[in-house]
Amino acid sequence: MNRCGIFVAVILAIVTKSCLSDEHTHVYQDEEEVVLWMNTVGPYSNRQETYEYYSLPFCAGPKSSISHYHETLGEALQGTELEFSGLDIDFKTNIVSTKYCQITLSEEKLFALTYAVKNHYWYQMYLDDLPIWGIVGEVKDGEYYIWTHKKLEIGYNGQQIVDVNLTSDSKVKLLKDTVISFSYEVVWKPSEIKFTDRFDKYLDPSFFQHRIHWFSIFNSFMMVIFLVGLVSMILLRTLRKDYARYSKDDELDEMEKDLGDEYGWKQVHGDVFRAPAYPLLFSSMIGSGYQLIVVALCVILFAMLGDLYQERGSLLGTGIFVYAATSPVNGYFGGSLYSRLGGKQWIKQMVISAALLPLNVCVMVFFINFIAIYYHASRAIPFGTMVAIACICLFVILPLTLVGTVLGRNISGQANYPCRVNAVPRPIPEKKWFMEPAVITLMGGVLPFGSIFIEMYFIFTSFWAYKIYYVYGFMLLVFLIMVVVTVCVTIVCTYFLLNAEDYRWQWTSFCSAGSISMYIYMYAFYYYFFKTKMFGLFQTTFYFGYMALFSCALGVMTGTVGYVGTGIFVHTIYSTVKID
Repeated sequence: MNRCGIFVAVILAIVTKSCLSDEHTHVYQDEEEVVLWMNTVGPYSNRQETYEYYSLPFCAGPKSSISHYHETLGEALQGTELEFSGLDIDFKTNIVSTKYCQITLSEEKLFALTYAVKNHYWYQMYLDDLPIWGIVGEVKDGEYYIWTHKKLEIGYNGQQIVDVNLTSDSKVKLLKDTVISFSYEVVWKPSEIKFTDRFDKYLDPSFFQHRIHWFSIFNSFMMVIFLVGLVSMILLRTLRKDYARYSKDDELDEMEKDLGDEYGWKQVHGDVFRAPAYPLLFSSMIGSGYQLIVVALCVILFAMLGDLYQERGSLLGTGIFVYAATSPVNGYFGGSLYSRLGGKQWIKQMVISAALLPLNVCVMVFFINFIAIYYHASRAIPFGTMVAIACICLFVILPLTLVGTVLGRNISGQANYPCRVNAVPRPIPEKKWFMEPAVITLMGGVLPFGSIFIEMYFIFTSFWAYKIYYVYGFMLLVFLIMVVVTVCVTIVCTYFLLNAEDYRWQWTSFCSAGSISMYIYMYAFYYYFFKTKMFGLFQTTFYFGYMALFSCALGVMTGTVGYVGTGIFVHTIYSTVKID
């Protein structure tokens, strides 16, 4: 194993806290116990509206000698509720059809099961970390039936489990006072599937590697080439003319300059590096954006190298770990920018920068969690998990952000502008309506959104439907394309703004690039109403709440990218012009 693989393995070990049991080593001896875990149950159309399996009047098997599985942080946040099925299953030991429990349908139990069948409830189980899905029942001729028999066909290769299939059988009509017996059957079969390939059956290459996916990548790539070439040609040609005109102006005496028609981006050289409005908030947003960019790249790379989709909650757990570990990035870039802008309240800036994203996430999660508790859903985050997250914020993120802020202020906190800043701000002349910062902001996110909206469909479908996203190479390529498109568009918008003698480019570049979040959230509305069959208060709140967080986070990332790229452009053009 190379160094990169070893590093990924260490990261995953820290995040998932894997314990040394057979279920995690995945190696069994003949007749050794194999645990079947019951996870959650919920309506098929609402993937996130899940409840404990035994919230429905199902009954467990007679075996109760095994302790409850200890969940990781990522599993707890995702609503995983593993409970022992009570079924006796041994490695390579076939079990004929065996009844393990029975229930009598009281009026309350009848109502619960009827409601579940009517709303197409599915349940999920795990065996050796392999997910298994089954349907509660079916509706036929206006009558409601429940499946009472579970047949598990388990494939093994050597001493490892490589495949599990569930067949539901024995349909029983739901009527009051009916006695329903539940049974199970286990059949072990040798398999040629390699252990490293056992998750391939859950992937959907025909969906994620469809020709339209490749075409969208190619289309976005061609857009990048065209846009970069167009921007380079226009700006180089225009700036060459500007340089020639300004060089000619420099040869004129003061009286001739006063009689001349002065206009263009050179005229705002004394204000272009003026600190933007609300510098504390601005620097905090930029610091958070830098951190999110690093987190996104790291998680995508870990997912590409470590197949994080194979471990429950590992992707979310890795994201939390990487976010906490990269807190110095936030402090460094946010603190250094605030110092260069002349800010004095650096402790306040550090606290706001560290708390900006976690606080917004916690507020939204608290609101959704309140509804989840009301619904008794498994998505309700336990109190202990909330305490753990709070401790991470207070004792990991905040101190590391402080370290980064101190380093940033001392290493790169000195302003190095090519032009002096005038003591009195220059009046901003009137301009055409389409050159106003508000209009530029709205239009700036159109092309970046156009470069990624096809990929958004695949990402949305993997999260809100029953798909496992695994093409992280596509995601990385689309992310890089989005960065290039965002920088190009923002530079053009900023050049037009400065040419109109409006020096308020910092917030404008950030907001125009970040306006992609608005278009993504609008697309989320379209996806909800036309691509899904979601229903109910909980699922709707969950969907739009987390989509708001996703859109805002992506907006902060792209806003930071736009500001950084534009900052380099602005610094470059004013450095190459002789200004008296």
